[in-house]
Amino acid sequence: MQVGRKSCWRQLQASFFRLLCLIPTGFPVRSVDMQRATDNITIRQGDTAIIRCYVDDKVSKVAWLNRSNIIFAGQDKWSLDPRVDLVTKGQLEYSLRIQKVDVYDEGSYTCSIQTKQQPKTSQVYLIVQVPANIYKVSEDITVNEGSNVTLSCLASGRPDPAITWRLLNPSAEPLDGEEYLDIIGIMRNQAGRYECKASNDVATPDVKYVNVVVNYPPTIKKTQSSETLVGRMGTLQCDATAVPTPEFEWYRDEKRLSNAQGINIQILGTTTILMIANVTEEDYGNYTCVASNRLGVQNASLFLYRPGTGRDINGVACVSQSLWLLLASFACLFFKC
Repeated sequence: MQVGRKSCWRQLQASFFRLLCLIPTGFPVRSVDMQRATDNITIRQGDTAIIRCYVDDKVSKVAWLNRSNIIFAGQDKWSLDPRVDLVTKGQLEYSLRIQKVDVYDEGSYTCSIQTKQQPKTSQVYLIVQVPANIYKVSEDITVNEGSNVTLSCLASGRPDPAITWRLLNPSAEPLDGEEYLDIIGIMRNQAGRYECKASNDVATPDVKYVNVVVNYPPTIKKTQSSETLVGRMGTLQCDATAVPTPEFEWYRDEKRLSNAQGINIQILGTTTILMIANVTEEDYGNYTCVASNRLGVQNASLFLYRPGTGRDINGVACVSQSLWLLLASFACLFFKC
């Protein structure tokens, strides 16, 4: 019984389609003498599309087709899609409405009209636009300075979205890259938050972010020696930059200093301070600040001296590193001394 019904339905649809195929195409609905090209309607995914078709009182038959499929025959709905219905105003309008438009709705729609004089058709091509959407982006990464880095940002949309990159430093200038951003030999000043933007002018651009951390060995940027009277507190300061945050050590000659009676060592992020309470004559002399992380080590010389000796209070980082100091620093890193 079901097979018989399906066969009957196919025959009915085929008969109706053969009838419509006899109607010539390329004529406007409201004018018999003037031809026109297919109109385009552009609609955003998820919106409602209304495809207009106007008739007059001489129409005897009217139908909507999508490609080879009949949507409406007169007021009879052949489509099973609940999103599709008719918009009619008296007998003058026979428009097709599609709610929540999706990409598979894109295509050619034909309004076919039969009058007592001759048939007419009007064709409209529906174009569906899809906002840009970033569906895959690189995860936050940590790399060593000098490494090659590739960041990816994949997006979909109709039309195809354009992808741009920026490093959100103070200038935030555009970078050369599309789906993939290649950074050859990354430097410490290229660390930060990278912005990927996908846009196709359909809606607000989609934006995602990737945080890039660049590890590099310590660099001692500033030192401060101390001119101190006997009996007063002497303060030596050492500032360094490094990622990961550096560990600090203090030495007097070849002896490593620690918090003990009269000595207090403070470490505040990338700054270390050596405080010597109640300075004596034996405390005057050369001190060494050592900054280290797993990528390297650097040391600088500072001085605690009596007033009038004429030493420069603002010391400069010492780039040269003695063998014993390097060995001692790395040994302390491995053995947690």
